[in-house]
Amino acid sequence: MKILVTGATGKLGTKVVETLLKSIPANQLAVSVRDPEKAAGLQARGVEIRHGDFDRPETLDSAFAGIDRLLIISADGDNETRIRQHTNAVAAAQRAQVGFIAYTSAVNASESKLFLALVHRVTEEAIIKTGIPYSFLRNNWYLENEIGSIQGVLAGAPWVTSAGKGKTGWASRQDYAEAAAAVLAQEGHENTIYELSGKLLTQEELVSVIGAVLGKEVSVQQVDDAQYAEIMKGAGVPDFVIPILVGIQQGIREGTLEIESSDLEKLLGRPATPIREALTQIINGISQV
Repeated sequence: MKILVTGATGKLGTKVVETLLKSIPANQLAVSVRDPEKAAGLQARGVEIRHGDFDRPETLDSAFAGIDRLLIISADGDNETRIRQHTNAVAAAQRAQVGFIAYTSAVNASESKLFLALVHRVTEEAIIKTGIPYSFLRNNWYLENEIGSIQGVLAGAPWVTSAGKGKTGWASRQDYAEAAAAVLAQEGHENTIYELSGKLLTQEELVSVIGAVLGKEVSVQQVDDAQYAEIMKGAGVPDFVIPILVGIQQGIREGTLEIESSDLEKLLGRPATPIREALTQIINGISQV
């Protein structure tokens, strides 16, 4: 059996690979990366390094050749770029006749009104059309996405949000990575959809835990979307990023991430990492930088 992980030098991909190496021999694992030099450390450990660029489909044909189980980690960028890149990857997987595709999608992708869901909906549909057995790993929100706001709190700023009472199923990147590794390394996940969410919390509930970890009270500043955009601009967030952040806040407020599921725990074979424990690790990491 040969498993391949795309984007293996990225934040999620790195953790997926490290988890897989605990359960499978290195010679059964390959990675597809845009810059093979960045994966030199993995090569030294016996992992096969393949050059694969989602914007150069010809590289993907050789990258995916002979692969039994493939993990396509969703790319970064605007919706148009991501849809093009994902479509290229799926088409290459079909040409290479890979045996199984796992894909890191978004929570409730087929129904969600969150603007980010479009990419994942299109990609899921493309994968289904190939006829290749699949598993959609619909990740809710990464706790690490909040690092910028946590850094602001550490600097004495309030927690600013326009998400209202909307709830989010935050979980750690490590938990999402371990879930993906479990699907890749084990049989029996053909044609499955997993809604991977942590415990649902409002912004206030999350901030309460952050305050407990820090040992201080953190104030929450609820604003409207226009105020939120102004505050982000004042904080130095690039103009092109602001509408994305506002859209995410709006989506949370409207309940797009409020999906309750035990799928994450099922794949992990254990409870999801408690939010306080995960936040403690993140805050300790920030403090050491």
